[in-house]
Amino acid sequence: MGTDIEILQALLQEDPSNFQARRELSILLANNGFNEEALSNLEYLIKYFPEDEELLYNLGILYEKTKDFKKAKGVYEKAIEISPQDDFYYNLGEVLVTLEEWDDAIAAFKQVLKNDLNDGNCYFNLGLCYYKKDEYNLATDAFQKAVELNPQDLFAYFYLGNIYQSNGLTNFAIENYQKVLAISPDYSWAYFNLAAIAYKNENLEEAKDYLLKTIQYNDQDIEAYKLLTKILIKENEIEEIITILESRLDKEENGDLFYILAQVYKYVNKEEDYLDALEGAMDNLLTLTFPKDLVKKEFARISAKLNNDEFENEDIEEDVENEEDEDFEEDL
Repeated sequence: MGTDIEILQALLQEDPSNFQARRELSILLANNGFNEEALSNLEYLIKYFPEDEELLYNLGILYEKTKDFKKAKGVYEKAIEISPQDDFYYNLGEVLVTLEEWDDAIAAFKQVLKNDLNDGNCYFNLGLCYYKKDEYNLATDAFQKAVELNPQDLFAYFYLGNIYQSNGLTNFAIENYQKVLAISPDYSWAYFNLAAIAYKNENLEEAKDYLLKTIQYNDQDIEAYKLLTKILIKENEIEEIITILESRLDKEENGDLFYILAQVYKYVNKEEDYLDALEGAMDNLLTLTFPKDLVKKEFARISAKLNNDEFENEDIEEDVENEEDEDFEEDL
């Protein structure tokens, strides 16, 4: 393949106006991941052949690959004006999804479905658009059609699970999350949502098992650590959650994990460890999503207490005292 590219490049050095060679070179470059060079050649060609729909289509694909979605939208629309083909509409629809132009994306996918009622990908994308527009009945219909046409569409099952879960249809939600896991046993978000359902139903052991699966497959899921901490605190399994959090921090320091660990130590009145964990959160502010001002106030309070100092700022003391009155779950 490299030899073919070199041959075409040599031809263009001899004759830059060899449009056929440039077209073939563009395709080879794109297929081999040389997107910027392929894009440069296509942009050169489109100046001479502005009405060539295939050139416009391939140019749109390269704009997508280089994340220039507005330009991709423009050339797909122009290609459709010249020759309204299903592939052009479909790619335009995907770009419009990326640009969050939901209504126009819906129109593009519906145009494809006029000619092909069995395009499962179109139904999935329709479902996604309706989901983003909070039109959940239409989204449900589209996702159900997607899985009817493609029973391996785990993302459609996942969104169906989300819709059912949000509407309190727990059994349907669980059924769809289990279908996700049957297709992809390492899909961590399905485990997390199953854990959330189990936790809401006070099935703590079941929730714990799902959360351990969640962090097994995605050890950066902070929400999973939060919920797991709440459960293990409720079950008085303090050493287990400390071990889990510290083992994760051994791999990568994270402000949120330090803060969660701090709350565990606060709960069991280990003030030195509480201070150390808060200091870790303070040292990793870029990965701390908890309110930074409150973390700083907590750190100031416990540091002053352990050093037998007094607060210099009454506002800090009042804020932190109010915070201490909150339930452990509110801290997380």
